[in-house]
Amino acid sequence: MKKNAKLFHAGFFAFNCILLTYGLYRQHGSARAQGSIPVPVQDSAYHQKFLEGYQIMPPALPGKLDFAGEAVPLDFYLCRERLDREVMVNIFWQSNQLLLLKRANRYFPEIESILKEYGVPEDFKYLCLIESGMMNVVSPAGAAGFWQLMPGTARDHGLEVNAHIDERYNLEKATRAACEYILLLHERFGSWTLAAAAYNTGQSNMDYHLRTQSVTDYYQLYLPEETSRYVYRILAEKLIVGNPEHYGLHIRPQDLYPPLQERKIKVDTTINDLFAFARQQGVTYQMLKLYNPWIRGKTLPDKSRRTYYIALPPEASLPSGATEGLPSGSIETLPGIPASQALSDSLR
Repeated sequence: MKKNAKLFHAGFFAFNCILLTYGLYRQHGSARAQGSIPVPVQDSAYHQKFLEGYQIMPPALPGKLDFAGEAVPLDFYLCRERLDREVMVNIFWQSNQLLLLKRANRYFPEIESILKEYGVPEDFKYLCLIESGMMNVVSPAGAAGFWQLMPGTARDHGLEVNAHIDERYNLEKATRAACEYILLLHERFGSWTLAAAAYNTGQSNMDYHLRTQSVTDYYQLYLPEETSRYVYRILAEKLIVGNPEHYGLHIRPQDLYPPLQERKIKVDTTINDLFAFARQQGVTYQMLKLYNPWIRGKTLPDKSRRTYYIALPPEASLPSGATEGLPSGSIETLPGIPASQALSDSLR
């Protein structure tokens, strides 16, 4: 009898466990079917407000688009999906995209002016943007500066690259070198789009892909991952930077980084001590290096008597008394600084 009672209680307990489990499953399944996850009663109002104010939605892509006047075939599903990927990657990496918008306001005016001077389409400013984020970075392969020029390419287009001076970090000179290279690529491939892709993969690689695949259209080429995404990344930035509000990015004009004003000093001999030079000009060594990242060391050797232009803030930034202890008249006698030019260079 006792044995039967124990069996009865064990069976009753097991049956209730099954019923409870089934009930919870039904409740959870119902919640999932309704597209919601149960929240505590005390949080329900807050959760509803959260849902009303926070939405993640894919952006609407344009009906048509071009790069440097060359149409982008958005009716081709692969092309549209690749563009969609790059747009979403950038607009949902909000911190990075906002920084790109801020930097573009500082550097695009100078870049646009040089592109126009060389007859290179303005859309190539977005190539510079995706190459470096408009920072003086160095790639694992050794490409450097805003335009990520390799040492050989930079030298081929007139830039000085050595341990002391690297003009790939000089925005004006690097932009001019990039323009020359882009024009060369356009002449070779007959297309601005292919020129942009070749800027990434190299001339010989692009020649190989075009020859082996018997295709003359970038959008029809099978390319390595980086190059297959490259033009779409440019296009994505063209869309976003060109109309950030359309993609949910709102930035006040006062939050954009303004272009830097500067004065330039002509130098044609060696400067042995850039710390002293900075103090004599009334600026910190930090400002000297920030305005002239192309000077790589603590001296500026110039045995060949080349002419360089050192950029400085338009006004002295050192606190009063910081130049005490320097030789009298040192601004006039410092090597490479003609007395008439030491402090009289006009603003750019």
